[in-house]
Amino acid sequence: MTITNASVSKRLMLFFLIFAGLYIAKPFLMPLCIAGILATLFLPFSNWMEKHKVPRIIAVLICYLTLFSIIVGLVIFFNLKVAELLSDFDLIKAKLIAAIIKLQNYIFSNFGISLENQRQVLKIEQLPFGNIMQTVLGSVAYIVSNVILILIYVLFLLYYRTHIKNFLLKFSTKDQQPQVLQLITKSTNISQQYLLGLSKMIVCLWIMYGIGFSIVGVENALVFAIICGVLEIVPYVGNFIGMSLTVVVAALHSAKLSLLGGIVITYASVQLIQGWLLEPLMLGPQVKINPLFTIIALVLGELLWGISGVIIAIPLTAIFKIFCDNLESLKPYGFLIGEIETVKKERLFIKNIKQKFKK
Repeated sequence: MTITNASVSKRLMLFFLIFAGLYIAKPFLMPLCIAGILATLFLPFSNWMEKHKVPRIIAVLICYLTLFSIIVGLVIFFNLKVAELLSDFDLIKAKLIAAIIKLQNYIFSNFGISLENQRQVLKIEQLPFGNIMQTVLGSVAYIVSNVILILIYVLFLLYYRTHIKNFLLKFSTKDQQPQVLQLITKSTNISQQYLLGLSKMIVCLWIMYGIGFSIVGVENALVFAIICGVLEIVPYVGNFIGMSLTVVVAALHSAKLSLLGGIVITYASVQLIQGWLLEPLMLGPQVKINPLFTIIALVLGELLWGISGVIIAIPLTAIFKIFCDNLESLKPYGFLIGEIETVKKERLFIKNIKQKFKK
């Protein structure tokens, strides 16, 4: 293959246009992509009900009500836990102020910078209260409207899934339709496997972090266990943020070094179990992307679609990898995104555990 400046320029321009289009179309594409991934999660349940003579509209409504109940339950649960955590806010605030005063005195004693000059350096213009409230209300309205839109999309994507599949098949010839159908099935299975596996892994992390933090004596151990588990949605970065938050809050409560060390040991032990046992068992090799492109996907997701982009970056990248692996012209990209062959090979004890689960 001959590589010319023109071909390189065309490909770079194509990548730029794709990412520019994704950024501009965020208000439309972001809720639709989230809804599509959530809809694939309920496909097996809906198909099972339809096989048992339940009309599709009833099956879809049951799936919809199940999703709505899960969202409401999670919101109520987290509100209660956050309220429990914020009950110590005054104590944390007092400790933080004392630490800042101590730091200011240290800077004055060692560098001769007066407290007034320090305040001038760190001075930040405060927004008027009205502007703050307007920003908060705007953010809440944006989140609520997107959640409603996602729920509507899930409802109709589940109901019209056969119609959408037939539409996609019409773009291919009869000889190509089996391959296209296999591609659609694989993409759907990837989303299901990722979401179900991630949900199971988060529950296991809640249990392990909860037990570990309780043993070492962390206050509100369950709250921090839940936070650390949920942040696992963001690979590599999320769990470290959760651990750092736990250590900082414990330190502000005047925790001893033994407690802080116990938190770090708990975190390291859970990560070891997660990396060697939970991820191979629950996520599987199909959704495994090498760490470099995992980070790249997360960064691009945040740049394009913010926090929502970070959450759905991995399943979308895994689906993109499926397309690359099945289209001859894109196979090099699938190879680049995927794991190295030596990393892909499962260890013997993992295979043995899987065999036991299948029995």
